Amino acid sequence: MSTPADHGHGLVPRPEQTPDALRAALAAVDPKRLPEMQRTKDEAFAKAVEWQSLSPVRSWVLTWARDIEIARRPDLAARHTHAKNNLEHEDADVAREALRELSAVLDEAMKAVHA
Repeated sequence: MSTPADHGHGLVPRPEQTPDALRAALAAVDPKRLPEMQRTKDEAFAKAVEWQSLSPVRSWVLTWARDIEIARRPDLAARHTHAKNNLEHEDADVAREALRELSAVLDEAMKAVHA
């Protein structure tokens, strides 16, 4: 596993971008999502074979690295949860702000895993 993120303190170190490392990290930060991870992994590998391309596998790795980055960092996790909870708010301005914040959280997490 690599070093913790520069922004905020992670619950676990940022994992290497391999299926086994991502699975171990997810087991530590959000174990209830393990079945979802396995299902999407199976789908990505099936597409990779069908398409004769590794792009579905790379996309799977990046998606889970991003989601684990959010889950392992309490600052991002709180922002993510708050934004998701307000996406369908009755006040359109609140909903728009939630969408903007959700996008910002996802972008920040993706930048962190690319660092």
